[in-house]
Amino acid sequence: MGWKIYRIANYIIALDCIYSLHFLAMAPSDHPNALESLKEPPEVLSRRERRKLELRAKILDTARQLFEEQGFVETRVADICERADIAQKTFFNHFPTKLDLLREIAHAGVEQLMFEIEDIRKAEIGTRERIERLFGSVAAHVAEAGPRNRDLLVELVHLISGDAAERSEQARRLHAALQGIVEDGLALGDVTRRHDPQTLTELILGSYYVLMFNYANLDDFPIRERGRAAAEILADALAPQAEETHGAA
Repeated sequence: MGWKIYRIANYIIALDCIYSLHFLAMAPSDHPNALESLKEPPEVLSRRERRKLELRAKILDTARQLFEEQGFVETRVADICERADIAQKTFFNHFPTKLDLLREIAHAGVEQLMFEIEDIRKAEIGTRERIERLFGSVAAHVAEAGPRNRDLLVELVHLISGDAAERSEQARRLHAALQGIVEDGLALGDVTRRHDPQTLTELILGSYYVLMFNYANLDDFPIRERGRAAAEILADALAPQAEETHGAA
């Protein structure tokens, strides 16, 4: 049983990255972008250091585009170098292997996922609408990512499987971000107090994990439809019961 849970955890974190990789490509021009931020280093850096960061960001962005176009396995380091117009020696100065490059893209993607959850929390809407927006966005980005990203999923599972600290940290960050939505709802008065915030957060997190796991393992899984259904059930479960609202009045 233990190895199955371990494997599921790998898929979950990899799917966070897959979702985030696609979100990086789809993010509107006025939205913070974790890869774009690498192109705007602080002014305190020297010209040489700024140039190095800009070149690193160019390699990452080029690789991300090629992975989406032709898949991770089919994309060679030579392909990345040709499109980015750099020498292979330059590539290896920044990334020892293609997997190291993928890891950094994935980390940037997780940052982008955190940005989006924060944006949802800032929106002047209720908790029901926040849950609906979150699951709707997740489903849309994953559905639009297409079959090429399944190659990335396999590679990310292999990449993450040997790093327990990384799995733990990514899960902790996602849990904290979702708990923020619950705590905001408690402050607004549109989330039930019949259960503690930790349990409510785990309810959201579990629904998200199941949605992602089914997408990874079931052919033709209707992720948009199931995402809407999950959001509706979650919103109903988190809403205060009538006696709670009457008692507050």
